[in-house]
Amino acid sequence: MNLGLDNKTALVSASSGGIGLEIAISLARENATVIVNGRTEKSVSGAIAKIKQQLPNANLKSLVADIGTKEGCDKTIQEFPEIDILVNNLGIYEAVGFFEETDEAWFRIFEVNIMSGVRLSRHYAKKMIERGTGRVIFISSESGLNPAPEMAHYSATKTMQLAISRSLAELTKGTKVTVNAVLPGSTITEGVSKFIQDIFPQLTPEAAEKAFVMENRPTSLIQRLINPTEIADFVAFVASDKASAINGAALRVDGGIVRSAF
Repeated sequence: MNLGLDNKTALVSASSGGIGLEIAISLARENATVIVNGRTEKSVSGAIAKIKQQLPNANLKSLVADIGTKEGCDKTIQEFPEIDILVNNLGIYEAVGFFEETDEAWFRIFEVNIMSGVRLSRHYAKKMIERGTGRVIFISSESGLNPAPEMAHYSATKTMQLAISRSLAELTKGTKVTVNAVLPGSTITEGVSKFIQDIFPQLTPEAAEKAFVMENRPTSLIQRLINPTEIADFVAFVASDKASAINGAALRVDGGIVRSAF
């Protein structure tokens, strides 16, 4: 399917690895110009090299900025004042008991997971609404609907992203701008693999992944972790004109983890 993303410019925050990198690849495959973001020159150049291995003709731009800070967001906006697609993918998480979570940990995860998307959307979504066209996509999580006891602060930020996404979508009435949230389930990335290994340190990586699904995500209908490309290809669709009637939605790509008809 040709998603019609030619001549579109997309910014994917935290796209030097994990789901963000796969989203960048999927958008580049659809001929979008993709701004690849990471905190260091090494991580960004490495990601661009990986994308070029698959897509030699990909149109890529480099953005070295810590978008989890106000300074990083300001730098981003200064270097790229206008874009067509914003994917708020940046997010951090850790496994820690509620009673061990410090104020500093709560404020840090709020600053990164919430304020990064707020700051970028405040600028780019306003520009899109003025032009009458554009896409804003928040990468939330099934944890926003199904809070995980081992990371209450992370789950709280993912729920808040849903409210922000819907509130922003309300401001797009009468335009061709859409704002949606995508809710991945547990996805097999390097960070998630380490997270799971921390929970089951006595098991092999393969056994740990299986144990995690069976014990921590037992409602999964696919009974496996999700491949990042499965998330990325869906995000590319949501970013396209093919998804023009989808607005203000919380779109689950969770393998059926959340037991809900909605």
